[in-house]
Amino acid sequence: MQVLKAVITAAAPNQNTLPLQRLVDRNGEEKTALQLIVEETLSAGVEEIGVVIQPGDEENYRQAAGSSIGALRFLHQDHPRGYADALLRAESFCGDDPFLHLVGDHLYLSASQTSCASQLVAMACQHECSVSAVQSTREHRLPYFGIVGGNSIPRHEGLYDVRSVVEKPTPTLAEQELITPGLRSGHYLGYFGMHVLTPAVIECLHEVMNDPSHERPSLSDAAAKLVSRGKYLAYQLHGERYNIGYQYGVLIAQLAIGLSGRDRDYLLTELVELLAKRAEGNPIATAEQSTSSEGVDR
Repeated sequence: MQVLKAVITAAAPNQNTLPLQRLVDRNGEEKTALQLIVEETLSAGVEEIGVVIQPGDEENYRQAAGSSIGALRFLHQDHPRGYADALLRAESFCGDDPFLHLVGDHLYLSASQTSCASQLVAMACQHECSVSAVQSTREHRLPYFGIVGGNSIPRHEGLYDVRSVVEKPTPTLAEQELITPGLRSGHYLGYFGMHVLTPAVIECLHEVMNDPSHERPSLSDAAAKLVSRGKYLAYQLHGERYNIGYQYGVLIAQLAIGLSGRDRDYLLTELVELLAKRAEGNPIATAEQSTSSEGVDR
């Protein structure tokens, strides 16, 4: 099994501008979030990337892609019908090939020399099936992620046989149906925003789109059907995901990237000084104070 194609979804309303945000990478180079996601994708040996976007966004994305534009093909989701529909915009692009899927509002930071995407693709190729990356997720974050329940596979650290998938479950439902043995109390396996999917998922996506009980079908809804179609695994990668769609999400992602890179000492020094000033009780200037001291022309 080879994974040579990838799909990045970036068409969700109110989230389509997130990949255009600018950050500084581990080497101190300024890049867009899109560039960082594309670099992550290409690191796994992918050759072609389909980016699902809203109509009218293509020019901005072309500019944000930088030198990686040659690997990208833009796919349009004309109407905001949800996550499952967005993935189906890539059906003809993927054909009968397995594909790597990343979401456009997450950044990924490996805890090893191997990128997160490379770790996941290697696991999927080894087992020749769909594999979703997961991360131990605290109960209070359940409203933000698809959650899987599964059983650990002996002699394979961090690998789980998926038995159930629920999109953004309530704590009660999660406790009843999504407990995974071996995790700490109050923790669940949350989607990492990265998957390797076989062509079987396309049929599942069509089924949930045609099911009137699903108002806005998600990938989790389709993955719940994938469980019964053959082997479907979840893998806890050596790394972290950062959702830049959260409040302060871009800031937290930038700090995580910066603290793992060349400017770590500089950032630590600046953070210590900032915390010291706050501890001393120095007031933070209000908007009116800033306007009166700096003027209104900025």
